[in-house]
Amino acid sequence: MSTLVDRVRSRLAETGGEPTAAAVAAAIRAEAGGVVSDLDTLAALRTLRQEFTGAGPLDALLRDPRTTDVLVSGGAVWVDRGRGLERTAVSFADEASVRRLAQRLALTAGRRLDDASPCVDGWLADSGVRLHAVLAPVAADGTCLSLRVLRPAAHDLDTLTALGTVDAAGAALLRAVVAARLAVLVSGGTGSGKTTLLTALLSAADPAERIVTVEDAEELRPRHPHVVRLVARPANVEGAGGVALRELVRQALRMRPDRLVVGEVRGAEVCDLLAALNTGHDGGAGTVHANSPTEVPARIEALAALGGMAPATAHSQLAAAVQIVLHMSRRDGQRVLDGVGVLGRNDGRVVVEPAWTRTGGWTRGRDALGALFIARDQALPW
Repeated sequence: MSTLVDRVRSRLAETGGEPTAAAVAAAIRAEAGGVVSDLDTLAALRTLRQEFTGAGPLDALLRDPRTTDVLVSGGAVWVDRGRGLERTAVSFADEASVRRLAQRLALTAGRRLDDASPCVDGWLADSGVRLHAVLAPVAADGTCLSLRVLRPAAHDLDTLTALGTVDAAGAALLRAVVAARLAVLVSGGTGSGKTTLLTALLSAADPAERIVTVEDAEELRPRHPHVVRLVARPANVEGAGGVALRELVRQALRMRPDRLVVGEVRGAEVCDLLAALNTGHDGGAGTVHANSPTEVPARIEALAALGGMAPATAHSQLAAAVQIVLHMSRRDGQRVLDGVGVLGRNDGRVVVEPAWTRTGGWTRGRDALGALFIARDQALPW
C-alpha cells in the first residue's frame, strides 16, 4: 500500500491541479493498473487525504476538547490533555511523512520551512493552533513538531470558583483587585492558566469601561460589553507585512483605553506597557512567564533589556506601574491560583512580598495589600 501511495503522490505532483477526491481516485486506479479493490482505494484515499488536509493523523487529537498540546518527535506522538504528556497510538509511516506534514502546516501559516530555513514558528488561524517545527538533521532524531491548541478563554470568576481554581475568599479578593483598579501581572509556567485567570479578571471589570487587549495569538475573550482586541501578525514568507506586539501596544494607547491589557509579555513590548501604566492607565494587566512571584522582577528586567531599558530604569518603572502579582500553577493536573504578591522596593530594586499562598494562607504581605485597597478608598476584602 505504501508503494501505491508513493506512486499516486508522484502522479498527482506531476499533473498538478486540485487534488480532489475524484482526481485522487483516478490516480489510484491508474497507478494500480486498473486492478484494485474498493477497500484498497478507500484506504489509499484516506492516507492521501491526510497528506492534503488538516493536520493529517493528528487531527483527531487536536479536535479533542481536552487537548492543549500535541508533540511529535522521533516518530512518536505525545498529547497533553491537562494531566501531563501521554504517548499515543498515533504513528507516521516514516520521517518523510512527518516532514511533509510540518512543511504543509508551515505553508498554511504563511511561513517557510525547508533545508535553508529549518525552524519555524507560526499561527494556524483556522484551527487556533500555534505551530513550531524543526526539520532534521537540525532535529537529530527526526523532524520535531509542536502544536499548542489555543482555545479562547471565556471563563469568569464564578466559573473558576466552581472549577476549584480559586476558592470563594480568593474570588472576593480578585473582585476587589479589579474594583480598586490595581495593575496586575499574572505569572506562571506554560499551560498554568494565566490567560484563563486574566480573562476572568477582565470579565469582572465595570461594564462602562473600555478594555483594549493586545495579543500575539487571539486568546482573550472576556465576558464584557466593550472590548477592543488587537492581534499581532507575523511576517509572510517574503519577510514583509508583520505587525509586532510592541507596535500594537503603541497603537492601543491612542484608542482611549480604560484598561490596557497585554495578553503575554514576552519581549521589548514590556517597555511600552510599563510606560503606559505610568501615564494614568490604571487597572492594566498582562501575563508573564515566571516560576514564582518572587522571580517576576528579574523576568521583567530581562525583557526590558531587549527594549534597551537599563535595569535601574526597569525596576523604577515596574514599581510605579504594577501593584499586584497573581501566580498560577498546575497541581495534580488542575490549574490553581497559587499565590498573591505585592510589589515593593528594597535598595532600589523591586521585590515581591508574598501576601497569600495556597498552602499557607495569609502571610506578612497582607498589611501591604490592605494598604493598597485603603489608598484606593476600597473596603478590605477580608
